[in-house]
Amino acid sequence: MCTLVTREAPDFTAQAVIPDNSMQNFTLSSLRGKHVILFFYPLDFTFVCPSEILAFNKALDEFKKRNCEIIGVSVDSQFTHYAWKRTPVNEGGIGNIQFPLVADLDKSISQSYGVLLKDGIALRGLFLIDKEGIVRHETVNDLPLGRNVDEAIRVLDALQFVEEHGEVCPANWKPGEDTMKPTAEGVADYLAKHN
Repeated sequence: MCTLVTREAPDFTAQAVIPDNSMQNFTLSSLRGKHVILFFYPLDFTFVCPSEILAFNKALDEFKKRNCEIIGVSVDSQFTHYAWKRTPVNEGGIGNIQFPLVADLDKSISQSYGVLLKDGIALRGLFLIDKEGIVRHETVNDLPLGRNVDEAIRVLDALQFVEEHGEVCPANWKPGEDTMKPTAEGVADYLAKHN
């Protein structure tokens, strides 16, 4: 596995269940001009996966405020995605989530992002893609380890701050906190104030 950070996100077109529950071809590059959180999860109708999908859906307005789209991908078919969306949460489903779920039945998308396991399911990969289609951040978790949606928002905020202001964001940075000028003096000034 090698990192995609700083490289163009592998484009794809695949069937997806979109927010209105219709099944359509979805092309990643159609979102150029927006930031994208593209995340992979192992399988529909499993255990950790619905907790993550519901957490992303609950935070969807926060991502939309930041001009960021959320896209979920697994190796299930669009028909399985549809059935999972139609199943109530209290019966093991995810209900009517409001972002696309992409079907990666041939596993080519998971393979191109470097998250496909030998047994044919994907690790929990998350990729933050900028407005030009470049991967700027990625994390990959093993199957039993759920992701932190607040951390995805924090990294998105940091990227957008850097894009707008040119300064860099130190460890644990949150909006409104001090940043650094990307110079030796800027780092020294920041560290003198914060250590």
